Amino acid sequence: MAKGTMISSSRLVLRNTIAACALVLTIAGCQSKTAPTKENYIAALNAHYAAHDDCLFPGGLRFPYSVSAKPGAASDSTVSVKSLEALKDAGMLERTEDKDLHVNRYTLSAAGSRATARFCYGHRVVSSIDSSTEPAKVNGFPETQIEYHYTMMDVPVWAKSEAIQAAFPEMGKAIKGEGTGKARLSQTLAGWQVPE
Repeated sequence: MAKGTMISSSRLVLRNTIAACALVLTIAGCQSKTAPTKENYIAALNAHYAAHDDCLFPGGLRFPYSVSAKPGAASDSTVSVKSLEALKDAGMLERTEDKDLHVNRYTLSAAGSRATARFCYGHRVVSSIDSSTEPAKVNGFPETQIEYHYTMMDVPVWAKSEAIQAAFPEMGKAIKGEGTGKARLSQTLAGWQVPE
């Protein structure tokens, strides 16, 4: 092969490589993270939920946690006795009765201590976007409201108990793959994000 032919062949390969790279960059630009697409919404939500577990008590409970032991007594507790008893039956809490004060005190068991006072039961993985609003500027950034379906990942064994799922029906639906949610997403230079 002549030297001139090798040079023009090399230039042709280089030119084709540059054209292919330009095409890839153009396509990638069209698939920007900031485009209002279902794929980008799912990616943003999944990135958020990978770092934010769902918990039975997002603010946590302070233990020991006391509730009235009198049958039928009105409770000022924000946590139902049924849910505390379900956690006790699952081995997450221990109950002692103070007969003088007529209260039951719940404390974390050894297993409950590993779960912490928030009782987190996994994180969401968004499987589909059901609806989204047209992005509109809020505080200078485009925002959209999303409705979606999700499943739960990294669910601990205690949360799979029938009694726990009956005491916490929303968690039960989510674990069974029937979870639905709503979120607000903001468009940033890095892509769509759940505002903190």
